[in-house]
Amino acid sequence: MTARRPNILVVMVDQLAGTLFPDGPADWLAVPNLRRLAARSMRFTNAYCASPLCAPSRAAFMSGLLPSRSGVYDNAAEFRSDIPTFAHHLRGAGYRTILCGKMHFVGPDQLHGFEERLTTEIYTADFGWTPDYRRPGERIDWWYHNMGSVSGAGVAETTNQLEYDDEVAHLACAALRDLARGHDPRPWAMVVSFTHPHDPYVARKRHWDLYEDCAHLLPDDPAPADDPQSDRLRAACDAGAAVLTDEMVRRARRAYFANISYIDDKIGELLEVLEATGQEAAILFTSDHGDMLGEAGLWFKMTFRDGAARVPLLLALPGGGGSRVDAPVSLLDVLPTLCDLAGAGRPEGIDGRSLFDAARRAAVPMEYAAEGSIAPLVALRQGRWKLVRSAPDPDLLFDLETDPAERVNRAADPACAGVLADLSAQADARWNLAAFDAQVRDSQARRLVVYDALRQGRYQPWDWQPFTDAANRFMRNHMDLNVLEAQQRFPREG
Repeated sequence: MTARRPNILVVMVDQLAGTLFPDGPADWLAVPNLRRLAARSMRFTNAYCASPLCAPSRAAFMSGLLPSRSGVYDNAAEFRSDIPTFAHHLRGAGYRTILCGKMHFVGPDQLHGFEERLTTEIYTADFGWTPDYRRPGERIDWWYHNMGSVSGAGVAETTNQLEYDDEVAHLACAALRDLARGHDPRPWAMVVSFTHPHDPYVARKRHWDLYEDCAHLLPDDPAPADDPQSDRLRAACDAGAAVLTDEMVRRARRAYFANISYIDDKIGELLEVLEATGQEAAILFTSDHGDMLGEAGLWFKMTFRDGAARVPLLLALPGGGGSRVDAPVSLLDVLPTLCDLAGAGRPEGIDGRSLFDAARRAAVPMEYAAEGSIAPLVALRQGRWKLVRSAPDPDLLFDLETDPAERVNRAADPACAGVLADLSAQADARWNLAAFDAQVRDSQARRLVVYDALRQGRYQPWDWQPFTDAANRFMRNHMDLNVLEAQQRFPREG
């Protein structure tokens, strides 16, 4: 760990599978910027999200708390203002904190410790996407995933998401240049969060063309997984109503890979500004969750299978070299790690531990209590083993060393009785599934009442409205032009 308090740049992307980052990016991905970053990073090869869905994963990433403790169970659950985030901790330690891009905060607080937020949110901040456990199996078509993202995959010059990420990159680069001017003496911490390569699977032609001869355009193991949760997820995504051809699948995966290259270009723009302005920063790169991409007959996320639950995680320190860490870690660990970097102290009462802790023997926990489930699911990853548990379903126990595709459930195997007993004891000590289920149902019921009421009459959204102080931009008559031009130039001379 670096001794001085560095500037901190966190780059988060959306739905990028950690399985494509076995030790840095897979060698066939066209991602030169990420490859260079990985070469000088701590590369965590078994990093997991806390929940394989956007809002609960991001709240856990920000707070170091599992959904059962934060209350952010799904994509419409409020992230309370009284929960400290790493932005609060870093700001309290003297950092200037900036957010640019997506963070899927639900509720009226759209800052959560950030001093500045440069863009609006790409998704709604209200309770409209609340699941309802009282209606198991119900599909809500207007916001649930469906196979249209796969059947409609292809090429476009612009989309809703490309427009958003173009703006995120532009504003982040402008902010980095402004920080170089040195008007604020504090170290800075900036989170730049993109929405790609999240579906819909539509990419620009120049990135699409990079994968014309890609050997990975069909899943390695597409046969449908036969456990109850996988069956529910396929039903939630209306998979039975779609007939996907191999060509559709190829196009969807090709566009997904192309959008990883698009994101790599954007990351290259950020790194170029840092280099051009001579600013050093610790850089953390990750995703909120992965994408199954047709493996095990599943698409998108919402499952603890590695395609959806594993994420890339790179940490490059100023002056540091590259290293590989195979021990399982979690996005819950980001908060204490950034606090270590910032000299902000070790927060108590969180579920994560610093990535700088050398001895990591504790199991990595995960939770899921959102669409496509009928009760909360929990999981533990420890060493080579993964346990998945939910009250309505039989336990799943996978040996990821011998069965990376998670096809053979070893829960009933007498040879694995000791492993199952150990992980079960840890799960029982951590979770009361009946109480977890009750708190989720109570939250859902409250939010459904509130959402219905707030949509009657005048609608006042919670979405973030970025503010631009035009009265103090560029040149105004309350400014001395000679002083202004000198102050705003970087470098000052030459």
